[in-house]
Amino acid sequence: MAQHNLIGIGLRHPHYKQVLQDQPDIGWLEVHSENFFHSAGPSIDFITSVRKKYPISLHGIGLSLGSADGLNQEHLAKLKGLVDRLDPFLVSEHLSWGYLDGIYIPDLLPVPYNQESFDVFAKNITTTQEFLGREILIENPSTYIEYKASKQHEVDFMTSLCAATGAKLLLDINNVSVSCFNHGWDVKEYINAIPIGLVKEIHLAGHSSEEIAPGKILRIDTHDRNVCPEVWDLYGHAISRFGLIPTLIEWDSKIPNLEFLLKEASKIAEYFTGWPHAKA
Repeated sequence: MAQHNLIGIGLRHPHYKQVLQDQPDIGWLEVHSENFFHSAGPSIDFITSVRKKYPISLHGIGLSLGSADGLNQEHLAKLKGLVDRLDPFLVSEHLSWGYLDGIYIPDLLPVPYNQESFDVFAKNITTTQEFLGREILIENPSTYIEYKASKQHEVDFMTSLCAATGAKLLLDINNVSVSCFNHGWDVKEYINAIPIGLVKEIHLAGHSSEEIAPGKILRIDTHDRNVCPEVWDLYGHAISRFGLIPTLIEWDSKIPNLEFLLKEASKIAEYFTGWPHAKA
């Protein structure tokens, strides 16, 4: 991909009509897979039309790779049908769980980083890749608690999973910032612990902060505002290490107009221009 073609946005419902009409100058688009699981109807007609104009990345939020009772086969079959229809250039999911006993929980829940969780993730990732017939990316989470049962640091757990399964990483820079702040981890040590060549996609987004006790601040992954300077700086460090990676702006709440979102995404080009001496 040329540098400009590496820059994308998350496509959300308020912008569907305008994107098809105006065909903005953006390299690629990412959508949530589950929004297009119908085999027919307006939603699948829409995304098929968009795919004719842009490369598409599918980002799942409901496969629940960390569920100990295994994957929902109906969900997996719908994902494969969408992958076969759209031929996305990337397919991703989360290092989390949210499905148990046939019930979906509307959140991306964390897991302890231990051998039991590793075995569950490794089995489910392998099953997914074999069923889809392709590699998937795993996104690092934003977390607010740490489990006493954890035996590994998050980044070591993820990279070991990738080594065991052949999956790659979707590195969410905002999630790194949020989790590292909440747990007292070093952000650059986190980035530097990831092997070169493992990151295939990058997310950037905004987060908020709340005082949950006197003097105790919690960062929350809200996706409802501009990317903050600290996250931009960490992004510069990441591409100095990993090279130029397909990067997008996510915005899921208080969604601005499309022109504003595209302007935010255009800032990515400033970091590409400075590469390999990006703003770090």
